[in-house]
Amino acid sequence: MTTVTATANGTTTVNPKKTNLLDHHSMKHLLDETVTEIVTSRGYSEDVRLSNVRLLIGAIIIIIALLAQFYNKKFPDNKNFLIGCIVSYVLFNGILQLIIYTKEKNAFLFTYPPAGSAYNSTGLMVSSKLPRFSDMYTLTIASADPKSISAKPTIEFTKSVTKWFTKDGVLVEGLFWKDVEGLINDYANKKSK
Repeated sequence: MTTVTATANGTTTVNPKKTNLLDHHSMKHLLDETVTEIVTSRGYSEDVRLSNVRLLIGAIIIIIALLAQFYNKKFPDNKNFLIGCIVSYVLFNGILQLIIYTKEKNAFLFTYPPAGSAYNSTGLMVSSKLPRFSDMYTLTIASADPKSISAKPTIEFTKSVTKWFTKDGVLVEGLFWKDVEGLINDYANKKSK
């Protein structure tokens, strides 16, 4: 992450965003974080409702596991309670996986429509892929509500990460911002489905 710090003599220094080029997970994470910065700087505010639902279900799963572990009766006396905990644990895990599979997919950012936009606008669902052993990063922008009448067609680009990183693993933010902002502009200029 780029950080700007002020020194005692009044000068500022910039710490560039840097990653390990041999670790595609950290590279994808850095690119995704930067995309989030770009999208939110364009007036889209992040919609965290789905994340909150996932956290709530995860907390329920943990509570179920803790109840099963620390219930004050010993095993054959707590058999029915344990069966209930196991069934509940599997059920809530299934619900969580269903949400991830059907709603979230590869998305790392959901947004509300931009402030001041028309009533018939939808937020964005931004997702990305960086396959293992590949340098091709795919960024996809879609409507957060694809069934809406104002939903726009999905748009994406695929480019090599070698265009955005130096050999030392420093992100050349200007180039990356230009590409991502171009994709956002292309999406904004599309007609609704």
